[in-house]
Amino acid sequence: MQLHISPSLRHVTVVTGKGLREFIKVKVGSRRFSYQMMFYSLLFFTFLLRFVFVLSTVDTIDGDPSPCSSLACLGKRLKPKILGRRAETGNVPEAVYQVLEQPLSEQELKGRSDIPQTLQDFMSEVKRSKSDAREFAQKLKEMVTLMEQRTRTAKIQEYLYRHVASSSIPKQLHCLALKLAHEHSINAAARLQLPEAELVPTLVDNNYFHFVLASDNILAASVVAKSLVQNSLRPHKIVLHIITDRKTYFPMQAWFSLHPLSPAIIEVKALHHFDWLSKGKVPVLEAMEKDQRVRSQFRGGSSVIVANNEENPVVVAAKLQALSPKYNSLMNHIRIHLPELFPSLNKVVFLDDDIVIQTDLSPLWDIDMDGKVNGAVETCRGEDKFVMSKKFKSYLNFSNPLIARHFDPEECAWAYGMNVFDLAAWRKTNISSTYYHWLDENLKSDLSLWQLGTLPPGLIAFHGHVQTIDPFWHMLGLGYQETTSFSDAESAAVVHFNGRAKPWLDIAFPHLRPLWAKYLDSSDRFIKSCHIRAS
Repeated sequence: MQLHISPSLRHVTVVTGKGLREFIKVKVGSRRFSYQMMFYSLLFFTFLLRFVFVLSTVDTIDGDPSPCSSLACLGKRLKPKILGRRAETGNVPEAVYQVLEQPLSEQELKGRSDIPQTLQDFMSEVKRSKSDAREFAQKLKEMVTLMEQRTRTAKIQEYLYRHVASSSIPKQLHCLALKLAHEHSINAAARLQLPEAELVPTLVDNNYFHFVLASDNILAASVVAKSLVQNSLRPHKIVLHIITDRKTYFPMQAWFSLHPLSPAIIEVKALHHFDWLSKGKVPVLEAMEKDQRVRSQFRGGSSVIVANNEENPVVVAAKLQALSPKYNSLMNHIRIHLPELFPSLNKVVFLDDDIVIQTDLSPLWDIDMDGKVNGAVETCRGEDKFVMSKKFKSYLNFSNPLIARHFDPEECAWAYGMNVFDLAAWRKTNISSTYYHWLDENLKSDLSLWQLGTLPPGLIAFHGHVQTIDPFWHMLGLGYQETTSFSDAESAAVVHFNGRAKPWLDIAFPHLRPLWAKYLDSSDRFIKSCHIRAS
């Protein structure tokens, strides 16, 4: 486009790109009219025409099949271009929503090979086919749905493998128990009375620090005991009561006979040695039998749980975890009978066998319990929102009216693993009977009040009897929270490997396992012969 203006500014000629001439004649009625103003006005409109021409050409190149035949249409089409397309920001074509909202079944994707496998494949396909919005949305939905199905399957397989690994007895632990049992039968030094006769009075002396550990895992118990004594400022004041089952008693006795932790006092006792537990009907044994019977009917095996294609993988993981043998182990229930097991003691600290002690625990006896029974760390407050976000609603089923009537879903939960129990205060309550009452209620309701572990009935039984202690004393989640840093864990008084990734298993988190493995003696003949590795 070219512009020619006569010297008198009376004639203006516009030559278009096609070579046609158009004449604009300007008649001036009065000399008072400024020729210079007319010149600048024409110059502005000429520039505007060129600008409109360029934008309309770009719009055509963009592929819009409907040309504009009016100024209104052109204005609507040019507005977002002039404003930098701000008018289109945040608007998704309705066709995209329509396609994404339509259900897509697993069968529709089965056996198809035309679905992009990666984002790069998807982009290449879209560019090649020049898809419109609807086709774009359909391809995207198919790809994302397929990836979701594969991710879910992989997650469930991971949970299944972890369940198998954590529920099985590693051959190294089995080897250790067998070798120690053999040692017990042939070596008098492996059959020592624990503790020695002159130290027996200390077992009921409340001037000592009494710890209770219930376990059928010899290796785990050895680490707990060693870490407790080594980090104590007054090891001669420690009395550790180890409770185990009948089959593990001889190997456990052999280990601690051959590996004394003097000057600490170690007692090893089997459940059948307690008079209270061997006479008459015992609620914990009856409850375990009923629980096992109901679970076998209600849940089915792991294959049934994994075969459910509709449940969330997290729910599947919880159901698999509920099948773990430890939840039907007497060792897991025995803590509810501490007042009967130790009738002469006023206060004990109960320890799980998947913990490591990293500092002196004697200050726990100085905590003011304020008349409460259970000193525990709360699990609803903390920087780690994955581990420290547990409330009653995390464990109890509040859709059940019985639970909803009695408890607050937002009430903060607390943790087992390292608990200070005031047995004198406990004996004045009905905590144990409350525990078994709710176990029966859960069994009657086909496990609909809760489905996992001994903590839910513990939350109920100890409700109103819990004294909160500083989180420093008990750090949780090292068996399922991989992002826990080594430095943070190292600074805690007690670290708890609760979860599937126990430190004695191959599935343990490598950067956290050294906290536990440092208390293993790799040169010990039993450890070496069973190929138990410290790393």
